Amino acid sequence: MSIEHIAIWVRDLEGMRTFYQTYFGAMPNEKYTNARKGFSSYFLSFPDGGPRLELMQMPGIPDSQNDPMVQFTGLIHLAISVGSEADVDALTERLRADGYTIAGEPRRTGDGYYESVVLDPELNRLEITA
Repeated sequence: MSIEHIAIWVRDLEGMRTFYQTYFGAMPNEKYTNARKGFSSYFLSFPDGGPRLELMQMPGIPDSQNDPMVQFTGLIHLAISVGSEADVDALTERLRADGYTIAGEPRRTGDGYYESVVLDPELNRLEITA
């Protein structure tokens, strides 16, 4: 068994698609739209395979009440491996320069990961790992 995909409700479908394409090399499928429900989505595939990311948008979905800078019960982050410590550092600096919030500076964790934590445009926590 394996995880097939993870889904995120978003406010700005095109902006979020562009973010994951630009910074993580994700490739979207053709946009799916259900006009009756007002639902639209993209499935994003990553260069090295693995689970896809589904970005979904539909009127009436409430904003999260969770503070993205605080831990809470439930799904808390998405981790994306970029290959090396140098790649983690470079992407973190690129995102910082482009105005994104760095929630955790690059570091080695107690369990051996090298990672940083960045908030995507809609404040979802992303771990960028080596």
